[in-house]
Amino acid sequence: MTDSFAHCASHINYRHKMKTMFIFSTPCCSPSTAFFSPFRASNSKPLRSTLSLRSSISSSSITSTSHCSLAFNIVKHKEKNVVSANMTSSVSSRTFLNAQNEQDVLSGIKKEVEAGTLPASIAAGMEEVYLNYKSAVIKEWRSQSNRNCINKIRLPLIDRIFLDVKEPFVFEAHHKAKREPFDYYMFGQNYIRPLVDFETSYVGNMPLFIQMEEQLKQGHNIILMSNHQSEADPAIIALLLEMRLPHIAENLIYVAGDRVITDPLCKLFSIGRNLICVYSKKHMLDNPELVDMKRKANTRSRKEMAMLLRSGSQIIWITPSGGRDRPVANSGEWAPAPFDSSSVDNMRRLVDHSSPPGHIYPLAILCHDIMPPPLKVEKEIGEKRIISYHGTGISTAPEISFSNTTAACENPEKAKDAYTKALYDSVTEQYDVLKSAIHGKKGLQASTPVVSLSQPWK
Repeated sequence: MTDSFAHCASHINYRHKMKTMFIFSTPCCSPSTAFFSPFRASNSKPLRSTLSLRSSISSSSITSTSHCSLAFNIVKHKEKNVVSANMTSSVSSRTFLNAQNEQDVLSGIKKEVEAGTLPASIAAGMEEVYLNYKSAVIKEWRSQSNRNCINKIRLPLIDRIFLDVKEPFVFEAHHKAKREPFDYYMFGQNYIRPLVDFETSYVGNMPLFIQMEEQLKQGHNIILMSNHQSEADPAIIALLLEMRLPHIAENLIYVAGDRVITDPLCKLFSIGRNLICVYSKKHMLDNPELVDMKRKANTRSRKEMAMLLRSGSQIIWITPSGGRDRPVANSGEWAPAPFDSSSVDNMRRLVDHSSPPGHIYPLAILCHDIMPPPLKVEKEIGEKRIISYHGTGISTAPEISFSNTTAACENPEKAKDAYTKALYDSVTEQYDVLKSAIHGKKGLQASTPVVSLSQPWK
């Protein structure tokens, strides 16, 4: 490890009081290789684990550069997890590798547009994200050496976006996180990490997360029924758990909508997560010509999930609302979006029909300040990116039993609604505690008999 890299890593450790904040296998002075997979002992198994980041990208540019991703669930390959030769080859000759400063990067983007190798709309998004990220963290990292570290973190994003424009990555219905030769998981973690104020971040009911890990070791399945705040959700969950529960942080499977695997500025983060790829109900009818294909794709993804659950020891994150939370119209306050009872019931049935025991936990997450979504749902892929430094939080509550919750229900429909309400009410209650701790600035004092807050990285 070089002195410059050691300074970068030790500085982050000091700021957040964590044992390991950045994991690189090469020094900071080599930005495009900085996230290649670290050495693993021969007797250890690589752990598996969406983060997406969108910008102002036109639908026409999506069609021209990554249209093959739209058929993620009906494209078959001889080998799974196909990666283009350019993505796995030497990175020593690529445009942004030798960039020494911000001007070099912006100039490189301009040159690629002029050469016709980078669509102007994607280039605009790259510039927007590159500059907005700097603005979000620059106040926290005031010294020149620390600012140089910020640039080293941003460069791999620009480099990998450009690579994917040239050779689009194709997702399988069940995508396994790419950890080698380029570690996309750690790339996503290290990109989001500087945006999190760990001093004002919290985990609710940490003992229950530890209980989940024990259940996974016994071959049980875990389902997290959660609200959804931003494209940063997967990284936030992993960042807040990685010190105590790295297995969960890296192995968690996310049910992800097609938008996060088709947007060129989202895909890089999605590649680093374990995904079950589906088409969201909110966008199912956006293009009538694709409705049949989308439904068939979702059927295949459902079968993939059923196979995973039958194998046991799976932990899956699903958002029954079908999209990100938005501010409530009459108050302007953020709150978990209502859960769709059919989505909840379909997931519950999959768990019940699997041989291994299954446990369904309600999970609340608060992190919209990091990357807030547009105030309204947009049909077109691409949105203006706002990136901020802020406290975040996650919380879980005891698993909710379907039989106990619905014992007094008169028919299956009422049972389905009652169970969905029980999960949603728990998520909302936990969310309010996180909100009090983070936005209300009550910190650990916001704990209640139902939600005990802690900071397990300390």
